[in-house]
Amino acid sequence: MNFETYPFEKLNTLLKDIRPNSNFTPLSLTIGEPQFSTPQFILDALNTHAPLLNKYPKTSGEPVLREAMLKYNKERFNLDLDNAQIIPTFGTREVLFNFPQFLLHDVTDPVMVFPNPFYQIYEGAAKACRAEVIYLNLNEANNFQPQVDEVALAKADFVILNSPNNPTSSVMGMEDLKKWVELALQYNFVLLNDECYADLYLDAPLPSLLNASIEVGNTDFKNILVINSVSKRSSAPGLRSGFIAGDAQILKAYMVYRTYVGCASPLPLQHAAAVAWADQEHVTTFREKYKANFKVAKEVLGLDAPEATFYIWLKVEDEITFTTKLYQEYNLKVIPGSFLGREGEGEGYVRLALVYESEITRKCLERIQKCLEKN
Repeated sequence: MNFETYPFEKLNTLLKDIRPNSNFTPLSLTIGEPQFSTPQFILDALNTHAPLLNKYPKTSGEPVLREAMLKYNKERFNLDLDNAQIIPTFGTREVLFNFPQFLLHDVTDPVMVFPNPFYQIYEGAAKACRAEVIYLNLNEANNFQPQVDEVALAKADFVILNSPNNPTSSVMGMEDLKKWVELALQYNFVLLNDECYADLYLDAPLPSLLNASIEVGNTDFKNILVINSVSKRSSAPGLRSGFIAGDAQILKAYMVYRTYVGCASPLPLQHAAAVAWADQEHVTTFREKYKANFKVAKEVLGLDAPEATFYIWLKVEDEITFTTKLYQEYNLKVIPGSFLGREGEGEGYVRLALVYESEITRKCLERIQKCLEKN
């Protein structure tokens, strides 16, 4: 399989011969990995259940984890899901990679559709499936919203949305989500929304695609799926806890497939993840931290905060030149937008992940301000 080099590897290659300014402490806004401590109650659960390492975990997930995920969906989205409509996963990266292979295995000349720029695992999955890719280009002209091409959708087998979006921070509203559900039913493709940033809203809570499915009368979620993760919401990416939820018929067959994949989460991690999913209060603390960071971005760079995520999709004149100059002169790393997109999308942007405490964030953004002023 001829996989594209990952963006962070491309960045390392771009910067490898550059000597950064040693007058500045090295800092990086490249990776969407929260730099806040995982809450103590989650760590306590992990420690308490560490002796369970002597047991094999079930691929289907322990009841305590499933119940916590169902509780989360009820409290956060007012969704009354049952066990047939949800599967715990080992994070969401693995499911984004292997679910398309399961879904499209018996499809002749499969077609996948997803946003551009994108989280690169989407592309990796498409390559693994030998699928044709149709891009939903996100750019300033369409306000970074996926545009509907019904001729293309008539060919689609599997469509991935990503709202709230990485890297652009755009958010799809309920009416747009409802439209996509209706399209999935009309053209009979499977529609999945990657909702890993859904809890990092800065003002009003955001709906799930499953809410939109109910709104249009598709109460059994035919063709509709979502994924979510504790990584961002609980500052716990190392827990590798996610889920896929929605269409029970699809998930029943996918569960059989997963028994062969070998991606069951260790029992101590399941118990720690269960307390994280079941508690909504701790997430408020992290949302406040991200709000503080966007307030700093407004003060330093004059940028308005997005509706959700911790990303800034910063427009620059030349993203490669800006990235190298910022590293060389200010010892700060960012990701060029062109590393996250294809066919020219992402050019002229850099992605900033505001994942530190506000004091460090301010230092980073002040360096960016200086670099912008020198251009």
